[in-house]
Amino acid sequence: MEYTCLLYDVRPDGVATITLNRPEVFNAFNDPLSYELQDALKQVARDASVRAVVLTGAGRAFCSGQDLKAAQGAEKRSFYDSLHKRYNPIIRAMRALPKPIIGRINGVAAGAGCSLALACDALVASTEASLIEVFINIGLVPDSGSSWFLPRLVGTLKAFELCSLGSKVPAEEALRLGLVNQVVAPEQLDEATYALAGRYAAAPTKSIGLIKQMLNKAGAATLDEMLDYEAHCQQIAGESADYFEGVKAFSEKRKPAFKGE
Repeated sequence: MEYTCLLYDVRPDGVATITLNRPEVFNAFNDPLSYELQDALKQVARDASVRAVVLTGAGRAFCSGQDLKAAQGAEKRSFYDSLHKRYNPIIRAMRALPKPIIGRINGVAAGAGCSLALACDALVASTEASLIEVFINIGLVPDSGSSWFLPRLVGTLKAFELCSLGSKVPAEEALRLGLVNQVVAPEQLDEATYALAGRYAAAPTKSIGLIKQMLNKAGAATLDEMLDYEAHCQQIAGESADYFEGVKAFSEKRKPAFKGE
């Protein structure tokens, strides 16, 4: 697919960058952007050379959610169908991707853009960034996974407050609430983001993917189910080339050279 609304790049160290590229509307979602992002996520899943992903937005925003002007100009559509065709496949692909996704939050992440941020595995935010569940301000409810991610991160009381009042969460408060992992000055955002992404790209990728699966499952599983699933995942990890390399490097007192295999 030739992209018109996003940028896609893979660095030599195995870090792919997906940049939402509609800066004139704060990277708001229209139909092409939603389908292009679905395709880009399929690309990183297929590309064995990609071992970590950075997701960000061009210009001053991460993503402002649905492009309401574009929606007004289009024919009336079903919210249900739009979510199932446009947004939900993105969130499912992000959570199923067996590679870490680091959100580079350079500005506002609002509505579906906030959901997109919360679906990442790690978030590095600029001090100028903010997150806002803005749906209530136009009489809607959270979608694209926000009602699942948010209470797991901040608890049900705070999640209800943020969703029902549409309160803006500045970067420093987001850090305090556990919504982001790091907050840095704008001029340090690239360095911090790609330092973290580089660490993941050099890590045992198969183990990282298994950890994602385990944490996804843990939210709705019993302890007994997780004990069994841990044993299952540990068997897979224990048969990986990276496990043998890790043990060998430990015995040889050197840094392991993981290949993600």
